Amino acid sequence: MSNSAIDITLLGRTYSIACPRGREEALRAVAKEVEQQLATLRTRTNNLSREELAIMAALNIGYELFEEKQKNKQYMAQMDERISLLQVTLESALVERTRKED
Repeated sequence: MSNSAIDITLLGRTYSIACPRGREEALRAVAKEVEQQLATLRTRTNNLSREELAIMAALNIGYELFEEKQKNKQYMAQMDERISLLQVTLESALVERTRKED
């Protein structure tokens, strides 16, 4: 899969970013989210430099990702428990059925 370059604008600066073909819209969506984070931070804290804004946005986005990963882990643990319970229930039903057939 080859890459193409797309332009994204963050805080008034345009960057040319290499992107795998077919993933351009995903990158644009991510860039839009980052720009929204940066704009929100800029309005709340007028005295931060461009670099400080970028760091704060990265930390906010990183925290959101961490929270989503934690939720995913919890969900997977719940699904593992439910699958185990279902397996036990099915095994019990099969054993009971076998006993009735004998």
